[in-house]
Amino acid sequence: MPKYRHHLPQRQSGMFLTDGGMETTLIFLDGIDLPHFASFVLLDTPEGRAALKAYYQPYLTIARDHGVGFVLDSPTWRANPDWGARLGYDADALRAINIASIGFLQEIRGEWETPKTPCVISGAIGPRGDGYKAGNMEAAEAETYHRLQIAAFSETEADMVTAFTLSSVNEAIGIARAARACNMPCALSFTVETDGRLIGGMTLREAIEIVDHETQGASEYYMVNCAHPTHFENMLEPDRPWVQRIRGIRANASTKSHAELDESETLDIGDPDDLGKRYRALRQSFPAIRILGGCCGTDHRHVAAIGAACLPFAAVEV
Repeated sequence: MPKYRHHLPQRQSGMFLTDGGMETTLIFLDGIDLPHFASFVLLDTPEGRAALKAYYQPYLTIARDHGVGFVLDSPTWRANPDWGARLGYDADALRAINIASIGFLQEIRGEWETPKTPCVISGAIGPRGDGYKAGNMEAAEAETYHRLQIAAFSETEADMVTAFTLSSVNEAIGIARAARACNMPCALSFTVETDGRLIGGMTLREAIEIVDHETQGASEYYMVNCAHPTHFENMLEPDRPWVQRIRGIRANASTKSHAELDESETLDIGDPDDLGKRYRALRQSFPAIRILGGCCGTDHRHVAAIGAACLPFAAVEV
């Protein structure tokens, strides 16, 4: 039986860390080939599973050192039908790999969870297309499309699902409806351009308010990922209800635009200490934000800097 599905601890109180840019770390720092930026393929081999386990460990150490919770997101951002087909995975194989990803995280949780570091297991969902380009699905189509992956997660010990790098309101609506139909708590994470708006010009406020209206507030909370804080911090409005719905930030290390990052052949790790300071400023202005991690270009060094800037240290209890 899922441990936290009916009472997500990050919705109640306390701070939570999560990981950084999984795919950029594995490719650029660990030298692992990830076809189509898909990390779920590593679950198919002992060597791949070992690489993933080694990836999560430093982040969990940071959380334990600070005595805060951790959200364990599965390596399944690309494990949907369109991307799976490009990688040779049919519907049955995708269902199996999504289920296996949660079993893998259960093993990690068993090794790392402490009373002060609850580990929430989240099935990660990515957009149907490229996260840097606008989607064109209607909400009903998105609901049908993403329900396959969400249904697989619902059969496991996953506590929730989180959809990352969303640039389409319709896709977000469909995911929220599919999660509700599967009785799975969900979080929705939008990405924005350097002007703080979604591709096409919609503001974060408009996106959140539209999705909440169309789904009767079905998502547990919202996040922002795959953008540097300088891209969106000025778009947030203190004390506004829509901002209170944002509970997490997973920023990029780089201040570059998505177009620049897409064309880059090297990794821009930015300034971890500056990123930590920007997270601290966001936390001070928007205390509802309590899930902190990274996205493209970030690794455990960035999350360590974020933790040092935003969190106290605590005695470790094992």
